[in-house]
Order: sequence, then C-alpha cells, then structure tokens
Amino acid sequence: MTPLAPLPRERAKRIVYIGTPEIAVAPLQTLVAEGFVIELVVTGVDKRRGRGTETSANPVKAAALALGIPVSHDINDVLKLNPDGLLGVVVAFGNIIAPEILQHVPMINIHYSALPRWRGAAPVERAILSGDSTTAVCIIQVGELLDAGDVLATAPCAIGDDDSVVALRGRLGQLALPLLIDICSNGVSSQQAQTGEVVVARKITAHDLAIDWSSSPVAISRQVRLGNAFTFFDGKRFKVHEVSSASEQLPAGSISVHDARVLVGARGGSIQLVTVQPEGKPRTSASEWARGARLSTTSVFSDR
Repeated sequence: MTPLAPLPRERAKRIVYIGTPEIAVAPLQTLVAEGFVIELVVTGVDKRRGRGTETSANPVKAAALALGIPVSHDINDVLKLNPDGLLGVVVAFGNIIAPEILQHVPMINIHYSALPRWRGAAPVERAILSGDSTTAVCIIQVGELLDAGDVLATAPCAIGDDDSVVALRGRLGQLALPLLIDICSNGVSSQQAQTGEVVVARKITAHDLAIDWSSSPVAISRQVRLGNAFTFFDGKRFKVHEVSSASEQLPAGSISVHDARVLVGARGGSIQLVTVQPEGKPRTSASEWARGARLSTTSVFSDR
C-alpha cells in the first residue's frame, strides 16, 4: 500500500473540496460559513439534464461558482496545489482517487453508513431496502480501497419505517456537519480501524426498483421509499411514489378500490397506493388516477 499523507492534528489552513451531487452542497457551504479557505473545488463534468441538448453544472459546481471558488473537473489538479496545511474533503465524488494524490494531501470523506456495513455507491438506499433499523454517518480517512479507511468520527441515526431516501439522507447530512467542522477546526483526535462484516452497497439499478407484487407489502414499501419504483399498467410504465399499509387480502398485482382507497394485492396482504405517475403524465393521487383509469375486476399491475 502507498503511504498516505498524514492527517492533520490542528486546524486546516486550506481545503480542497471534492464532490458532485446535492448532498455534497451543504458541507461545502458550511465550511465557507465557518471561515475555511476553500482553495479549489473538484467536481464532475457538466452533463445533459432533461430532454434538451444543453449541458448544465452539477449542484456542487453551481454552489462553488456562486461562492466564487475556483472549480476543476480534473482530480489531478490537486497535485498542483501546495500541500502545506492543505486538507482534502471528499463528499460523494463517485471516483477513485489515485495513490499519488493521497500521498500528496491528506483526505477525509463523509460516508453515509455505519461502516463497514454498506461500503460503496448506495449506502442509504441499501440500508432502507434491507430493512435496517439503524445506520450512521462516518468521517473516514480516504485510502486506496473504497470506503475502507479508518473511522475518525461517527454519529448514529435511526431509520424510521416510513423514511424515504431523501428524508434519511437529509438527516445524515445534518449529523455530518458538526463532525466535519470539528475535524477541520481541531484536527484528528481519534482514529479507529473498521471492524465487523464488510457489506457492499451496490449501485441501485432498474431491477431494484421494479416492483414484484408477489413480494410482501413491507418489501414493496421499501422499494417505493427509494424513489422511482415502478410497475406496468396496460403495457405502460407506471411509477409508484408513495404508499401506505393496508390489511385487505387480495391476489398479487390485482387492483381494487375500497372506499376511495386504491389497493393492490401483494404476498400475504395488500398495499395502498397514495401517489402515482402514469407514463408520460404528472404525479397524481392514486384515487384521482383510479377515477379516470376505467378499472375493472380484472385490472392488474404486471412486470411488463
């Protein structure tokens, strides 16, 4: 293993910030508000968003430009910075950082799980999908192996039965901020190797979001809480954005309207649709959709 640059034991004089998505915006803004000098932001390239051909900046780039901070899309630009008093802060960057860069400047990373459980791309989603009752946010040293560095600070977080990915990620993000500011202000005071079973948080795919109505209502609810769960109705993709529990017994996939509640059968019970989105249409309440869908006693959701 390549030796890593030593972690700071005092306040960071300068910071290079490395991140891309929305969850990485608040830590950047908080560091600036706390008076830290952000010498450079390294982030993902501009991408086409939506149906047009024009590209736009990702959330971190947009925030950095608004704050007047120089931005780069090349992680190797870190090697051009003077390492004296420099600390790298990594939040959801999405790319492996080369050993020569980790030799040049010490780096810490905010990771949204109770490591070593859920190392990888989708820790919040996998915790919900697996039915975990608790998780955590960890600040770790960035090393050559993905999310395997020593834990420098951590805070636990309960997962509610109805927590969406957005809600849980938001709480974890808030828990991370004081931990980050403490390390950047005072240096590293605790450093513990990860212990326990390593579980990898694979990236969420369409397979994870495709609803199987022969699954239990609890499993289907977890899929919906990830966002963009889908099924098919009359051969067209049909998104399910919000559900609630129901007690009626119905055949798997069958659709029934009871007292204006739209119920769908699942294994051992049923689930109530609350907010849905037929293909090519805006979100709507399930009851409003059902009124216009001309449902019959044979109406069902399917896997295609």
